Amino acid sequence: MSKQFYITTAIDYVNGQPHLGHAYEKVIADVITRARRCLGEEAFFLTGLDEHGQKVQQAAEAAGKDAQTYTDELAGDWQSFVKKLGISNNDFVRTTDARHQEVVCEILQQLYDAGEFYEDEYVGFYSAKQESFLTEKDRDADGNFAPLYGEVQELREKNYYFKLGRHQQWLIDHIEANPEFVAPDYRRNEVLGFLKNNTLEDLCISRPKERLAWGIPLPFDSNYVTYVWFDALTNYFSIPRARGEEADLWPADIHVIGKDILKFHAVYWPIMLKAAGLALPKQVLVHGWWQKDNQKMSKSIGNVVDPVAVIDDWGLDAFRYYVVRELAIGPDGNWTDESFTNRYHAELANALGNLVNRSLSMLTRYREGIVPPQHDELATEAIAARDKLVGELKSSELQAGLMTIWSFIARMNQYVDETAPFKLAKDPEQTERLGEVLYNLAEGCRLLAIWLQPYLPTTSHRIMEQLNHSTDLANLAEEGWGGLSAGHIINMPEALFPRRDK
Repeated sequence: MSKQFYITTAIDYVNGQPHLGHAYEKVIADVITRARRCLGEEAFFLTGLDEHGQKVQQAAEAAGKDAQTYTDELAGDWQSFVKKLGISNNDFVRTTDARHQEVVCEILQQLYDAGEFYEDEYVGFYSAKQESFLTEKDRDADGNFAPLYGEVQELREKNYYFKLGRHQQWLIDHIEANPEFVAPDYRRNEVLGFLKNNTLEDLCISRPKERLAWGIPLPFDSNYVTYVWFDALTNYFSIPRARGEEADLWPADIHVIGKDILKFHAVYWPIMLKAAGLALPKQVLVHGWWQKDNQKMSKSIGNVVDPVAVIDDWGLDAFRYYVVRELAIGPDGNWTDESFTNRYHAELANALGNLVNRSLSMLTRYREGIVPPQHDELATEAIAARDKLVGELKSSELQAGLMTIWSFIARMNQYVDETAPFKLAKDPEQTERLGEVLYNLAEGCRLLAIWLQPYLPTTSHRIMEQLNHSTDLANLAEEGWGGLSAGHIINMPEALFPRRDK
């Protein structure tokens, strides 16, 4: 079996609440996954939960529950969230899974035996909120630690450390030799700037059990548990190994992450893999954050976008369309209810929905739903759009791909205006010409359904059902013009995106 395309998202902290950023990350990873499958590749998609650490332990204690029970209850909510988003993941990792923990211990022991760890005493500051050690460099100009660190305490304790710094130049060389390793380019430059202007401090990879019991015990010292980030990052590799599919899946092709955890994925993780003698992922794809009405989202302000509520109100595909169309992968985005509503009506209900509905309605009205003989008036433009889309999907340019699809939708709507089939239908001498136009419109709708598979899977399925055509996954790159045969009978059309009061 040849290697599958393997994509991951960051695993979410179980103690948090699902929000727009989580939804966005999963949707773009899902679009990439579905696109690869539509291009004829086998694709494996992993997402899941980070369930260890001090914050979880403290929250469980506050709730009067043991940590495992607490995380089990929350995990169900997160799995429901993933299902709500229509995500086509192949597996869902929980870092409390025995299969994951076994691999973490294997790698820890391997690195310990190789001399990559050492024990030392730490004296300094600790942020429980971020579960990280701090130095004087983390203070602001006034000598204070930023609010993001929460309560900072002075600490003196022994721990195990990973010799991170010894691999610093190697990582610089790797990133410079593999410019696609971190994308977009400005995130790559950010990582290189950090590495070239700072000396990497060795990474603490343990926590004493007397302070933190909720974690994976170190296999070489039972008095300690594993630092949550070493535990969490290993999930990308642990699941392929645990499934017995390491050769089929590893290395990962794309890790989709948010900009706030770039250092962990583009510095710590590759060094961990290199030290363990494992291949590095091909790309860390970094997306930005969402604001609401040009403000940071905050429960106290009351401007939080609830993706579940949006989906319940407007439909899943409307949500998926907006987050991909509104924001390219990389920069920060700005959600406004007005822009969502406008895109729904102008681009989904009117441009796409109205095009499909009136095209198939005219075929039903003027030809009793029977497809006329093939005609290729739009064929050249359609194939050009398809080829452009294929290139964009292969390079994960998801927003650009949607714009390519909608450019062809605009061309088809223009074609309706140019040919005026409703006028042709009134002239018996234009019967043949009417059939030509109707074929071009119906076949154009079929291709649109295929192209929309990665983005709007439900809508794609519905268009194919209305065309009375197979809804099996079609190869987007190979599907050419002329898939509808003369004499084929379509089903009754129905509205895809009903217009709503704004």
